[in-house]
Amino acid sequence: MVRVLITYEQEPDAERYEEHAELCRRVQGGTFRHGKVFGSPTGQRYAYYAEWDFPDMDSFKAATRTEEFAATGKHAAGLGIPFHVHFAEVK
Repeated sequence: MVRVLITYEQEPDAERYEEHAELCRRVQGGTFRHGKVFGSPTGQRYAYYAEWDFPDMDSFKAATRTEEFAATGKHAAGLGIPFHVHFAEVK
């Protein structure tokens, strides 16, 4: 499985983020989730997170080549909140 993990330094406006989440749900092959970060044992650095899970590397690569996937990145940048994206292979 491949996981895309996005961490946000601030919590986004709920209404604007729902627009973003809807764009993310349009990306074929993955399951999208998001939520508020409520704590950390070492001090909370991030306020919100999102993730996609793709069943395998091929489905992840196919998704990243789509216009829908590109649109999610552009929209996220327009939220005006610093964020960090990580790609992980889950075993």
